[in-house]
This record gives sequence, structure tokens and C-alpha cells, in this order.
Amino acid sequence: MRNPKWHRDEILLALDLYFDPNRGSIDARNPKVVALSTLLNQLPLFTSRPDEERFRNPNGVSLKLSNFLAIDPEYPGKGMQSYSNLDETIFHEFVHDQERLRQIAHQILAVAANETLKQDLAEIGTDDYTDDFTVQEGEILYRLHKYRERNRKLVAAKKKAVLQAKGQLACEICGFDFFKTYGELGRNFIECHHIQPLSSYDANRTTKLDDLATVCANCHRMLHRNTGLLTVEALRSSLNDMHNKS
Repeated sequence: MRNPKWHRDEILLALDLYFDPNRGSIDARNPKVVALSTLLNQLPLFTSRPDEERFRNPNGVSLKLSNFLAIDPEYPGKGMQSYSNLDETIFHEFVHDQERLRQIAHQILAVAANETLKQDLAEIGTDDYTDDFTVQEGEILYRLHKYRERNRKLVAAKKKAVLQAKGQLACEICGFDFFKTYGELGRNFIECHHIQPLSSYDANRTTKLDDLATVCANCHRMLHRNTGLLTVEALRSSLNDMHNKS
């Protein structure tokens, strides 16, 4: 049986190494290639690896880097022509945004180095990860995003603080109030959205109340359709503009 195809997160890490000016040779003996191979084997992405010995081994990592050579218009040679559509897509997403790619890779590395967090994220479902959108920052940081939003103690504290300050739990974007609409059934019901951009996440940073926004389920879903770029303020402004035009 074949090992699973390269995941978006893995390609992001490989591309970050490819763009590293101090990368060195694209060779399975390169210490940086070996280190990336080790890291890829530690990520909480795949539970099934039919061929453990060959799974993301240094040879496989060097081949992936050679795939980028074939995509890179600045490379004078041909590289390995067996690159995937996803390889090409991600390359063009970040070829002119390498600093953001570096930030994303750094945070994925931080998650991989935190054994407790890594185990917690492995238990987070990804049912809506690639439903009808793609998170540029990848699945691991998206899991971290969901993990922080689902911290029960923090969410309860956020709701309490908002109730004390405003006397109601209304969506910060559209103003929907579950209690006003559903009565007792909707009392104290609201969802929380983590507002920090995924690319600037610090895996070891403690989430604060100000990091969360209270939102209704509909607005929360819309924010998650573009988690890396769409902010609470931008969605609120867009919604207001549409209402003003109608």
C-alpha cells in the first residue's frame, strides 16, 4: 500500500525550506532535509502510514524540493516534473509572500515541538476544514484555531464578561441575539471566534478574553470560510454595506 499523498501543511514546510537562502543542496544527505524529514514524521496529520520506512524520508523530501525546481520560473534547469497540482498552487500562493510562509512554518514547528498541544490537536476534528474553502495556513493551525475557540472555561469567561458589560449576548457582526429570538432556549447561547490571524499564531501563547469575539453561528461560519484573511470588522462592514444598498 502507498503512503498518503503530501498534505498541504507538509508542502508548506517543504516550500519554506526551498525558499530558505541557506537551504544548501537539494540532497537527501543535507542536514536540513534530514531535519525536515524528522519533523514531517512528527506532525499530527496521518494515523495510517502503510510504508513507515519510506514515509517522508530524506529521499522523499529531496524529491519534493526538486518538484519546486520544476515550477520555479527562476530555475534554469528542469527539476523533477512529477509535481502535483497542489504543489504548483501552493508555490504560486507564496512565491511573492515568503515572509508570511515563514511565519506559518514557524508556528507549525512550534506546535510540533509541544507534545501536549500536539496530542490535543490530534483529537480535534477537521470536518469543515476543506468543505467549501481552503485555509491557506493549513490544517494544523486551523485545528489550533478551533481548539482555542472550544476552550470551555475561556468561552464561559468571555460570555460572562460580555453579559456584565452589555447586558446581552449579541453577535458582534450582525447583532443577532439568540435569547431575543428563541427565549429561554437561547439564553446565554453564542459562539466565540478567535480573532488572531492564523499566520501570527503563537502556539505557546495563552489565549485572552480579548482574543475572542462573540458571534452567531452564521457569521462564525462565514468567518471560517476565509479564516486567514477575513476579520470581524471586515465582515461587519461588508454586511452593513449590503444592508445600506438594499
